[in-house]
Amino acid sequence: MKFVIPQNYDFENKLFGIIHYSNLIFIFIWGILIFSIINILFQNIDIKVFLFISLVFPVALISIVGINGESFINVLICIIKYILSPKLYLYKKY
Repeated sequence: MKFVIPQNYDFENKLFGIIHYSNLIFIFIWGILIFSIINILFQNIDIKVFLFISLVFPVALISIVGINGESFINVLICIIKYILSPKLYLYKKY
């Protein structure tokens, strides 16, 4: 059986077919950063667990679900570019 795959089809490498590897690396670095800051600041394990979950889980969830099929890293870069130089483009369609 032969399958025909168009030449313009873009294969995306994902872990388990769900999450991009760049997002996974970002979540891993974000988790390590948050974990080390929380360990320095707090001694109570309940506070540590609550803060870690509340700061890492939303980022991980947005990365897995995605925003219109885009990678979370690409969306984050676009948001940062807009914050640094906000411009409003208006186009008239006739």
